[in-house]
Amino acid sequence: MRIVQISDLHIGGLFKQDIFDTLVDEINNDLQPDVIIVSGDLTDDGLVFQFEQARREIQKLKCSNLIVFPGNHDYRHTGYLLFEKYFPGSISSNQVHEFSGKNNSKEKIVLITVGTAVPDKDEGEVGYRQNLWLNDNLTRFNNRLSNGQRIIKIVAMHHHLISIPDTGYTSVVGISDAGDVLRTCLENEVDLVICGHKHRPWIWNLGNMRIAYAGTACSWRYRGIFKDTYNIINISDNNIVNIEMKVVGEKSIPLSEVVKRYEPEAKITNLSKIITPTR
Repeated sequence: MRIVQISDLHIGGLFKQDIFDTLVDEINNDLQPDVIIVSGDLTDDGLVFQFEQARREIQKLKCSNLIVFPGNHDYRHTGYLLFEKYFPGSISSNQVHEFSGKNNSKEKIVLITVGTAVPDKDEGEVGYRQNLWLNDNLTRFNNRLSNGQRIIKIVAMHHHLISIPDTGYTSVVGISDAGDVLRTCLENEVDLVICGHKHRPWIWNLGNMRIAYAGTACSWRYRGIFKDTYNIINISDNNIVNIEMKVVGEKSIPLSEVVKRYEPEAKITNLSKIITPTR
């Protein structure tokens, strides 16, 4: 099974139309994912004309499982009142999706989305009630089904749970109750948490749980890696979850390599400085 995560389009003054068109071509023709997740900040200011364009652009993606939820920029200027109009059913962000592998493979994927955006604030919050809801839904799924089918648990949200290098002082603007959410995910043996928000591709390992961050897919809001990127999550028949960072129009590399070969003083405009592409 293949999941593509694109994030932080920032449609508005910083949006790069040519890059987005290339991204759409790659996803539709080359990757053909089973699921596409657009993890927030579709717009730059939450304005009507930006939402109108965002809907047109997102509709170019060809996938039967398209999951879209808002980020903090989408909630600016009463954008929280508009998101539901342009992306019906997405405003609550709290959704449970279940997917099974192809060709009688044994993997089963549970993908839960959690809303973190707060109107007119950069800081995110899950909140007491949402965290209880997340816990209740995660506990419904055991590690294995009665037929031996493996369950992969994925939680998706916009804001980052743990701060990331190369994001400056504003790295503190994450989820205010991140500790409670982390505990819920760890206690329920979540395999993967995916986030956007900080425009910095990165991955943290917390025991058996990984937290993967996507960069900006098509805007000038770079941090750390000065390329337009998105993440590809491949789940194999033997339940191995591989995460790659894809540079739009260029190579894909394991996201773990970005961490392994991190150069804290470098302004990274050429990915060959930190990794050797694998494909």
